[in-house]
Amino acid sequence: MAQLLVEKGYDVFGMVRGQANPKIRMIQEETPKLELVEGDLQDLSSLIAAVEQVQPDEVYNLGAISFVALSFRQSELTADITGLGVLRMLEAVRIVGGSDNKMRFYQASSSEMFGKVREIPQNEMTPFHPRSPYGVAKVFGHYITVNYRESYGLFATSGICFNHESPRRGLEFVTRKVTNGVARIKLGLQEKITLGNLDASRDWGFAGDFCEAMWLMLQQDTPDDYVIATGETHTIGELLELAFVSAGIDNWKGLVETDPRFTRPAEVDLLMGDASKARDKLGWKPKVDFPELVRMMVEHDLEVEAADPGRRL
Repeated sequence: MAQLLVEKGYDVFGMVRGQANPKIRMIQEETPKLELVEGDLQDLSSLIAAVEQVQPDEVYNLGAISFVALSFRQSELTADITGLGVLRMLEAVRIVGGSDNKMRFYQASSSEMFGKVREIPQNEMTPFHPRSPYGVAKVFGHYITVNYRESYGLFATSGICFNHESPRRGLEFVTRKVTNGVARIKLGLQEKITLGNLDASRDWGFAGDFCEAMWLMLQQDTPDDYVIATGETHTIGELLELAFVSAGIDNWKGLVETDPRFTRPAEVDLLMGDASKARDKLGWKPKVDFPELVRMMVEHDLEVEAADPGRRL
């Protein structure tokens, strides 16, 4: 998101928590023009101070505990940051913006809010049935954004984003776990990949395309909520197939094993989004398809692991 906004000529500020945050150096290397300010989604006063300092035209709240599996182990922390953190950000924008508030606010809502889906595909009117503490917290964040829009007249919008991936994805997420594992197997650094449910289906898109949609939402005349998705669904088995093919490995069945430790207490089996509204009103559509996305990630991991096989990013 920061990279996109810098390319569009914005002065971009990123909020970081803590003085010794290990990701600061990585962020500064990737986007040198990004300026950092301190703030904590658990501390309203720090958010007010950050908003007062920057006086932003646009606020993109992408901060969250975003790893679904972790939300089961740390549900209270997930609720506080991923859910109440949205409320605190909205309060900071409302308080600093005053009566003539010109700030525009984007909330990163999630397809995990649909959970046990009521219909296929899912659109802006599909009822929510979250299946994880993360999904529940995102539902709160989504509805509190709607509430502040309706109660205080804030330009507050939510993008209900389906899975969006890139080579920057953390290794704990299944897409990067697969592409990095495949790269390491190709290079002789790893023997197998261990996963959970290979039949789970997701609507996977490229993060760069999704950031463009987020930006477009804040350029509209009126705030609204939009599903952002590719409209295609693929299983983890399909992800594996494409990843191994991208690395030049044809016979891969014996290189993958399943382990019940990696299954969730309540599973989300199928997510597929209907982004018709975003296509019609924002003029948005994804540019990178699923095979290209997987190939991009595998090639990146092959390059990283070949250059420094001991590095784990």
